[in-house]
Amino acid sequence: MEPILTRYARDPEQKKIDVAVSHGAYEAAKKALAMKPEEVIETVKSSGLRGRGGAGFPTGNKWSFIPAAAPVRYLAVNADESEPGTFKDRLLIEGDPHLLLEGIIIASYAIKCRTAFIYIRGEFTDGANILREAIREAYAKGILGEKVLGTSYALDVLVARGAGAYICGEETGLLESLEGHRGQPRVKPPFPAIRGLFGQPTIVNNVETLCCVPPILSHGAEWFKKIGPEKSPGPKLFCISGRVRKPGIYELPMGIPAEQLVLEYGGGVPEGRKIKGIIPGGSSAAVLGPKQFGTPLDFDSLGKIGNMLGSAGVIVLDDTVCAVDALTNIMRFYAHESCGQCTPCREGTAWSVKILTRLERGEGVPRDLENIANLTRMISGRALCPLADGAAMPLTSFFREFKDEFVAHLEQKRCPMRGAAVPGEQRPLPLESGTHA
Repeated sequence: MEPILTRYARDPEQKKIDVAVSHGAYEAAKKALAMKPEEVIETVKSSGLRGRGGAGFPTGNKWSFIPAAAPVRYLAVNADESEPGTFKDRLLIEGDPHLLLEGIIIASYAIKCRTAFIYIRGEFTDGANILREAIREAYAKGILGEKVLGTSYALDVLVARGAGAYICGEETGLLESLEGHRGQPRVKPPFPAIRGLFGQPTIVNNVETLCCVPPILSHGAEWFKKIGPEKSPGPKLFCISGRVRKPGIYELPMGIPAEQLVLEYGGGVPEGRKIKGIIPGGSSAAVLGPKQFGTPLDFDSLGKIGNMLGSAGVIVLDDTVCAVDALTNIMRFYAHESCGQCTPCREGTAWSVKILTRLERGEGVPRDLENIANLTRMISGRALCPLADGAAMPLTSFFREFKDEFVAHLEQKRCPMRGAAVPGEQRPLPLESGTHA
C-alpha cells in the first residue's frame, strides 16, 4: 500500500507551509468548505473511519452527537501520546503538521466550531514548537482566522501543553487539564459531546484520526472503505518496538496478522530467538500468546478474543524476556500514572507491583498467585476511566499465557530466567530447574 498519512511525513521540508501546499495541502479543506457541514459529517460516516486513539468509535457518529442548538462548541485534539510502545502521533505532528491542521479545519467546520485546541504532551517540546509555527504560517496565509481559505467561516486554533501525565490522554482528564484543573477523569455521562470543555459540547479526536480526514474528503468515502477490513477501514500506523530487529512506524491497512507484521516489517526477533508474546495495542492491551499470533490486527478481530487494537503500539517479547519482570515493569507504569481518584485503581495497581516485585526477587509466598487473580477482578471495571481496565488487561493476560513462569518463580524462589535470586546476568534456565537460591 502506498503511504497515505506518512507520504510526506519523513520529508524535513514538509513542515513548511509552501512545501505542504505544493503537495496538495488544504485542497481537501477547500472542498469541505464548499459543502454543508452535515454533508461533511455524512461523508466521514460513510467512510467508516473509526477513532485511532484506542476506543475505535466511529468518528462521523461522534461528530453528529453535538446538540444542534448549542451556540458554542469546541474541538479538542488529543496529542497527549504517552502509551508505552506508541509513538505514531509524534511522527505526524512533527513531520506533517499541516495535514493535522487541515483535518482540524474540516472537523471544526463539520461540527460548526470556531475554536479548536491542540492538547499536546508537555515533553513534546519540538512538536509544540512545530505546531505553533505551522499555525502562525496558516494565519499569515489566510488559512486560519476570520476568513478560512477565503470563506466566511472563522476558526482559531490554539496549542496547549500538558504537564506529562498519562491520565490526560483520557478525554475527560484532558478536558480537566485544559481548563486548568488537575488532570482527573470526570464521571460519564454526560459525555463531552454534550457537556465538555468549559461546560460546552466538545469533540475530542486523536491526531491520527484527524489526519485521516483530508484523504477521505480528497478521494471519497468509497476509496477509504476499500482499504483494509470492511469494519475497520483505512490506513493505520503500527508502531513496532521491543525485541525486534527493525523497530519503527509502518503504515499499513488494518487486518494484517500480528506475527506477519512482526516478521515481515519488524524484521523478526534477534537471530536464534523465538517470539514469546506480542502486545498488539500498547501496554494496556492483553499480550497475545503463540496460539493467537495469527490474529488480524483490527478492532473487531482483537475484540472477539477479548483484546483490543488500542493505539496499535505493537510490543514484541522474545524468549529471553521474563514474563514476570516485563509485567512488573508495565504495572509499575500504571501504578505511577494512576491519578489516585478511584481506590481500586490506586490501590490495586500499587499492590500488584508489590506482589510482582516480590515474586521476581524470589521472595514470593503461596497466596501471591491467588492474590494476583483477585486483583484483576477488583481493578477491572471498577474505576471512572479506562486506566484501571488498561492495567488489568496485561495483568490478566500475562498470568494466563505464562502462568508456568509465575509458578516457577514461586517454587524456585528466584527468577528462572536468571541464574540468581538477585537480578543480574540474563541467563535463561529451564523452568523445571529445581535449584533454589
